[in-house]
Amino acid sequence: MLFVIKDIRTIVIPSTELVEPVLARNPRAIARLITRAESGDAECRPALEALYAHTGRAQVVGMTGVAGSGKSTLLDMLTVAARKTGRTVAVVAVDPSSPYSGGSILGDRIRMNQLSGDPDVFIRSMATRGALGGLARATHDAVDLLDAAGFDMVFIETVGVGQDEVDVVRAAHTIIVVSAPGLGDDIQAIKAGLLEIADVHVVSKCDRSDAAKTIKELRSMLTLDVDLNRKRAWPIPVLATSSEEAQGVQELLETIDRHRESLETTGEIVQRRRSIAETRVLQTAEAFLRGEFAKHRDGRVSALVERVMAREIDPHGAAQELIAGLQTEN
Repeated sequence: MLFVIKDIRTIVIPSTELVEPVLARNPRAIARLITRAESGDAECRPALEALYAHTGRAQVVGMTGVAGSGKSTLLDMLTVAARKTGRTVAVVAVDPSSPYSGGSILGDRIRMNQLSGDPDVFIRSMATRGALGGLARATHDAVDLLDAAGFDMVFIETVGVGQDEVDVVRAAHTIIVVSAPGLGDDIQAIKAGLLEIADVHVVSKCDRSDAAKTIKELRSMLTLDVDLNRKRAWPIPVLATSSEEAQGVQELLETIDRHRESLETTGEIVQRRRSIAETRVLQTAEAFLRGEFAKHRDGRVSALVERVMAREIDPHGAAQELIAGLQTEN
């Protein structure tokens, strides 16, 4: 029996042709372009540049906290509450990466069951792919796409973080830090960086008997932090929520809206947007430099490493010489 195998080629739509569908909030076009941004495909840069001109309207909210604090469940309920107000909502959920495929392990799209089938909700899980700080490398690009697509609210849920992984503060306008009682040393888990970046503190699972202790300690820490209070025009609230009893979610949504009003009234929203823009410029420049250095790893970099090994030059001087070489080329 003779089998004839035909050459079947996948037709790839140029990214620039996805711009108009993204602006029309076409979910397939949005998903495709986010995927290309995640892969670092340079072909999608012109499309992302074109869409950036349409950004700046969405209310961007970051949600972070230690693993097991109930962020995903709370975000599910918060999104439902926002939809009841008529707002369109997008979620970028950053998950840990598989060590084998590099893909997202947890898959918040699966866990947020209440929202399946709603055309005005878009949920995208993104793998960290080794990036630190609680975010994925393409998180900013994904937020841009969803903003340009006209979603009223864009939530960024970080991977479960520790004290130093606070990159979300340079990606969102309002930061929610979620903690939960019964996770061991509660206050140790949320002190330092996470305590300071929060615009709203949330203690989830408040139906538990030990929740009152966590709430009291949090409020006490915020009151005693004189420097933090001096810097803030917005008094940081500590809210209690319970997914089991559907408690506190509406209050949290109203608090998020009040914080946005405060940012706009005081003009702080401009500073936050400037901080986000500055971070993106610096991160992009750093990525560009790393790429350029990688190109010269077997040449100029290797030669400099040998000189450092021979103690002919110190690492600082070698780095300066490497950068000077790039400047000469350009």
